[in-house]
Amino acid sequence: MKRALICGVSGQDGAYLASLLLQRGYEVSGTSRDARTASFQNLVRLGVREKVSLLSVNLTDFQSVLQAIEKVEPDEVYNLAGQSSVGLSFERPVETMESISLVTLNLLEAIRSRGRAVKLFSPASGECYGDTDGKTADEGTPFRPRSPYGVAKAAAFWQVANYREAYGLHACSGILFNHESPLRPERFVTKKIIRGAWRIANGASGKLRLGNLSIKRDWGWAPEYVEAMWQMLQRPDPQDFVIATGETHELTKFLDVAFSFFGLKWQDHVLTDPGLIRPMDLAVEMANPEKARRVLGWEAEHKMRDVVRMMCEDMKQQEDG
Repeated sequence: MKRALICGVSGQDGAYLASLLLQRGYEVSGTSRDARTASFQNLVRLGVREKVSLLSVNLTDFQSVLQAIEKVEPDEVYNLAGQSSVGLSFERPVETMESISLVTLNLLEAIRSRGRAVKLFSPASGECYGDTDGKTADEGTPFRPRSPYGVAKAAAFWQVANYREAYGLHACSGILFNHESPLRPERFVTKKIIRGAWRIANGASGKLRLGNLSIKRDWGWAPEYVEAMWQMLQRPDPQDFVIATGETHELTKFLDVAFSFFGLKWQDHVLTDPGLIRPMDLAVEMANPEKARRVLGWEAEHKMRDVVRMMCEDMKQQEDG
C-alpha cells in the first residue's frame, strides 16, 4: 500500500485528491495547522473524513515539516497548501510568499535530508506567466508574473526545478490554470457568481458586485486536475506540465451561463465595483495543454460551460434540499 501526504488536505484540491487516492488504495495522511480544531468540511462532504489520518503541522517551520515526513514516511507528497487567492495576495504579500515559496522549500529540503525516495508534486499556476500578449502559454513560455501570488508560485516552481536538477529529487510542478468545483469558497469569483445568481433567483434583492468583467480565463473541473497531479507522479521521470482545458472565455460568458441556468439575464443584476478591481490584473490567460495530452494521456473532459452547469446544479441541490 502506497502512502501519500497531502499538505492542504482541507482545501478544494486536497479534498478531491484525498478521495481519489483512497479509491486507488493509498494510505492517506493530511496536514492542517491545528488538526484537532479544524472542521475539514470538504473531506466530510466527500465522505472521506474518517479515512484520512490528520496531522497538525506548521508548514512554514522546517522542523515541523521534517517531523511530519519522518512520521508518515510517504511515498508521495502533494503540496496543495498555501494562500490561494490572487486578489488577497495584494493585501497579504508576505503571508502569500511564505505560505507558497517557503513551504515548498521546507518540503524539498525535508525530503532531501531524509535521503529516501519520496516523490513531490508542487502546484504552479497560470498566473506565473503574466501577460503573454495574447499568445497561448506552454511549458516553454517565460514567466512574467504580475501579482504577489504569481511571483510566489514562480519562485516555488524554480525551487522545485533546482532541487530536481541539483539533487536528483523526483519533484515536479503542474502549471495549473483555473479549476473550479462546488468546494470553492465564496471568496473566489466563480463561486460568488453562482451563489449570487441562486440568491437572486430565489428573491434576494440588490445587485451582485464584481470587479473587472472583461478578463478572460481558462476554467476547468477540479476533480480532473487532481487526476493529472497523480498521473504526473506515476511517471518514472519527473517533468512539469501545463494543466488546462485549452479554451479561454470572458468572464461575461461565465456570467451568462450561470445566470441563464437560473432563468436570469446577468446584465439586469450585475454591477462593476471599482473597489473590487485589483491593482494589476491579467487581461487574458491562454493555455496550451498539448504536452499533458501527448505524454500523460490527460485531457480535460469538462470545459467552462460544463463546469458552470455542474456548480449550479450542486448549488441548487444543496440549497433547495
